[in-house]
Amino acid sequence: MGKMMRAVEISKPGGPEVLTPVERPMPEPGHGQVVIRVAWAGVNRPDALQRAGAYDPPPGASDLPGLEASGEIAALGDGVEGFAIGDRVCALLPGGGYAEHVATPAAHCLPVPRGMGLREAACLPETFFTVWSNVFMRGGLKAGERFLVHGGSSGIGTTAIQLANAFGARVFATAGSAGKCAACSRLGAERAINYRDEDFVEILRAEGGADLILDMVGGDYIPRNIRALADDGRLVQIAFLTGPKVELNFAQIMVRRLTVTGSTLRPQSDLAKARIADDLRERVWPLLEAGRVAPVMDSEFDLADAAAAHARMEGSGHIGKIVLRVAGG
Repeated sequence: MGKMMRAVEISKPGGPEVLTPVERPMPEPGHGQVVIRVAWAGVNRPDALQRAGAYDPPPGASDLPGLEASGEIAALGDGVEGFAIGDRVCALLPGGGYAEHVATPAAHCLPVPRGMGLREAACLPETFFTVWSNVFMRGGLKAGERFLVHGGSSGIGTTAIQLANAFGARVFATAGSAGKCAACSRLGAERAINYRDEDFVEILRAEGGADLILDMVGGDYIPRNIRALADDGRLVQIAFLTGPKVELNFAQIMVRRLTVTGSTLRPQSDLAKARIADDLRERVWPLLEAGRVAPVMDSEFDLADAAAAHARMEGSGHIGKIVLRVAGG
């Protein structure tokens, strides 16, 4: 393609102010890749970790932040089948979403759901890949089970509540304000727990314990999660907002037959991500197209205002997803 494009790079590790508008060469598609002309890019916690110097891109990935985007396919690499130039897609990215063009494996692209705009579609990949792989593939959530998600008003939380509810689970969620709890309830949570004045352990134990917990908080939540689980329950850890190191009594895990697991999405193989994409296309995209599940939108910022978007996210006042307008549409 051989042209320049607008992008936002991390000038040095630091706060939101280190996000700097620049011009970069447009990427070329490698084997099995497509180049997407980006309309909208999602903003996620891993972007902030990368900006702070705590989450390096995998080998070969763009150093630009941005793990999801929507737009039109602008170029096809060798070996790509099933896509054509001009197709409207959303995609999970190894990096590089904060730019006008981005290259990504074609197998990590999904069609924009029928009836959905590009703005909303940009919010799907990172959260839906994460929730589906951890709650359903790894966590094995089944209809009728009690499911607790922490951070219920976040992008991950709002997605997890809706999907768990759609597949017949009883959903519980924690959040930090009355407004956020109300949002969780509207999305399908049977009980929204304000963690500032309620104890989720007591509430879940009174219900018989959680069969599955999805946690992104870490720290002292980890031993509390263990107490909140039902016998044979599962804890899936996907992030550590308050730290990864705690002391645990593994006797509880053994006697009560608990499973403690977790994952991160970005370092997984291209094949593993392609399998998640296939599952989403088959099991979840029909729910999106039927309107039974939808991304929850918080706010939008221009690409050049990525620093303000990060400040909004790290202020934790948002409900749902934050997006960057790159070309719009």
